[in-house]
Amino acid sequence: MTFIIIKLFATAAIIVLISEIAKISDKLGALMASLPLITFLTLMWLYVEKQDQEKIANHAYYTFWYVLPTLPMFLLFPILLKNLGFWFAFILSILFTIGLFLIYSQLLKRFGIHLTSF
Repeated sequence: MTFIIIKLFATAAIIVLISEIAKISDKLGALMASLPLITFLTLMWLYVEKQDQEKIANHAYYTFWYVLPTLPMFLLFPILLKNLGFWFAFILSILFTIGLFLIYSQLLKRFGIHLTSF
């Protein structure tokens, strides 16, 4: 249980740090947020918890495929934000990303990559 609490606080601290840096510098905050810090932490935690290499490799592999359909949201959200306000832009961006992911996952099935079979 102690280890889970350490993981929780270490991971949360990084998110808080990035949000505080973003208050000071838009570009530096965005650069830090764009780094796959959560993925790096997850890979590290999986390794520390002695998960097998196949599981760690699969996590990295599927993360690649899951990231791609989320990228257009980062272009859509600022446009919507300027015109519709935060919450409406936020919700529409989420819905757009979900829709794009569903289309994307169906397309990838044709190439033997199955993202939705959890």
